[in-house]
Amino acid sequence: MIDVLLISGNTVAVGMLREAVRKLSAEGARVSYAASVPAHWYREQLDGVDFADKHRLPRANLRRAANLPFGERVWTRSRKDAWLREHASRARVIVALEEGSVYTVWQLAQRNRTAKAVYGIAPAINAVRELVRDGAPEPKGFRPPVALWARDLGRAFKRLPDATARALTTRRLMRRGIVAKLWRLPLRAPGVPQGLRVAIGRRVAEAMKWADKHSGAAYALALTASKVKDPALKAQLLDDAASMEFGRGVVSKHTNKAVKALLARADERFAAGEFQDAAMTLRRALVLGFHRVTHIDQLTSPLADNPDRFVKPFHASKALQAVMTPRGRLRPAAPPPTDRPLRLLIATSANDNFLHHLLDRYREHPGVEVRYLDFTTQPSLKRILGSDYRVLAARMGGDPEYAGLVEDLLRPHLEWADTLFLDWCVGPAAMLTTIDPGDTRVIVRLHSYEAFTRWTQLVDFSRIDDLVFVADHVRDLVTSLAPQLRGPQAPRMPMLHNAMELAGFAREKTADARFNIGLVGVSQVAKDPIWAVELLRLLRAEDERYRLLLVGGDMDPGTSQATRKYRNRMEKELKPLVKSGQVLRLGPTDDVAGKLTDIGFVLSSSVREGSHVGLMEGAASGAVPVVRDWPFYAGKPNSARTLYPDGWVVETPAEAAHRVLEVNATESGWQDQAKLASEYALSTWDWSVVSADFDELFLGERP
Repeated sequence: MIDVLLISGNTVAVGMLREAVRKLSAEGARVSYAASVPAHWYREQLDGVDFADKHRLPRANLRRAANLPFGERVWTRSRKDAWLREHASRARVIVALEEGSVYTVWQLAQRNRTAKAVYGIAPAINAVRELVRDGAPEPKGFRPPVALWARDLGRAFKRLPDATARALTTRRLMRRGIVAKLWRLPLRAPGVPQGLRVAIGRRVAEAMKWADKHSGAAYALALTASKVKDPALKAQLLDDAASMEFGRGVVSKHTNKAVKALLARADERFAAGEFQDAAMTLRRALVLGFHRVTHIDQLTSPLADNPDRFVKPFHASKALQAVMTPRGRLRPAAPPPTDRPLRLLIATSANDNFLHHLLDRYREHPGVEVRYLDFTTQPSLKRILGSDYRVLAARMGGDPEYAGLVEDLLRPHLEWADTLFLDWCVGPAAMLTTIDPGDTRVIVRLHSYEAFTRWTQLVDFSRIDDLVFVADHVRDLVTSLAPQLRGPQAPRMPMLHNAMELAGFAREKTADARFNIGLVGVSQVAKDPIWAVELLRLLRAEDERYRLLLVGGDMDPGTSQATRKYRNRMEKELKPLVKSGQVLRLGPTDDVAGKLTDIGFVLSSSVREGSHVGLMEGAASGAVPVVRDWPFYAGKPNSARTLYPDGWVVETPAEAAHRVLEVNATESGWQDQAKLASEYALSTWDWSVVSADFDELFLGERP
């Protein structure tokens, strides 16, 4: 027998019902009937119809169904009816007898995918004949597909008052995995209107955050974005998803999609001549792509792992190509004057840590007249330092006023100076190179930090005469990131060590110094002091006299959540070791040389460095250097292994422990290595040696 279920949402002609049952039964069908009809009609009119089974569906006027079309009201009132669900689950043919039942039949057919759903008696008879001829398939599970759940959920969400929607996405509910996943259904489903999909996505993300499911919140936004066609909205959703994770100190897995969407949007705006919008959008792509949580506050970086692959999507952007097009300078820098002192303008932005010796030397130099400029101390300059989007817009041709403003503020300084030496290749360098420097020679020094920021993409290097690096491995990395540095208008790129007075560090060590491992500088994640702790454990397994001395201020947890997370891990590792005396935290000091008298081995446990000043000072003091092969540069043509002498560099804590134990096997062996390290440091990095390189840079002469 073929089970047939007839459904009506209202009363129908009883004669038609009798004839339908007669014809369907003659074809081999067993006919049941469900009707959403008044009770008196159901009792009085159907007694003479030979149904196999019949049932009156609920007709209560549910509040949630009050404003629905009639067909949807029929379904909403009867969707949970047990009789209807049971008979629909085994029916081979489900028949709508009038318009009011069509929606209900469609919903039931979505749940019973093996049933034929038809409208009217003649199609029902044809369906039964086909099943008798071809064989009726066995019914499968009675449940809706995901898309139907999502569509229903989306419709329900659209009708919910705001307060009710919030109640259904409370912290308690969203912490239940099944509820959180259920809310994702309308985000995935096809056919959901874009406005509704985005509204649901943002509500779900908000609720996930309330429930402390932050990765789920970001996923909800990214999932919504994947179904959105509007490029601006897609970019915004992905930007929000990535930013949400960065705010928690997590490297966002949505970054690449967000950057791609933002770059596409920037290119679209650029092509349309909307340069302000293009600049703002391009800036967001650069901020996300070069975010410090990904590159600076972590122990790995995709930029360092494969710089060419990392910058490829950026350099494919037409908007960024316009920004990075070299403008060059109208005339070359003038040679140093011969009839008066060289006018040297030394500039920075807040950070003058590496300028003190330079300022002292050239202020006393008879052939040099020095001025010093800190951009952050001049309110007019400070206000525009952070306006990198205006740099972008100006390079695109969309903000001519910015170049005029920079011209007004910097031209007096450029007209005075024969040579401008700008320390740190960050915001001021991008700002400076938006204008032509005239015949002033421009020198910019890039340390290491800048390589992992967006500034390498914003500086017009064709307007710089000399780009000074502190190490060859940093130069290699930056050159791979900035196409201008590989072109015909590239500046000279000398490598000069930092200015350091090291002679005063060579002091007599204390009696037990050779069993003290020192780490000078622990304020950044990149210093990776946990690596040093592992070294200490290995050493103490052989000799319990070894201790680890930490010199310098602690990491600032306010820098980023990524820094906070690393510091929390570090504190957990250090707490028992400090308590037992295995680790001494000496804190910040103005007398590093004095602290180094207690240190017999100086450690660089960093994942990246430009030139590790703390290590160089330690070596000058007579502490034996132990240098981790900085992972960001390890295995490349230039690295820690090419910066430091053979034997100083190790790969693992185990190799580091082996070096310490081998050198320290005898006191005389340690003393010999300490002497060699000090001699090398003083003869290579002391200001008495390095100052000649700066004289040659500025004056074109060596003493």
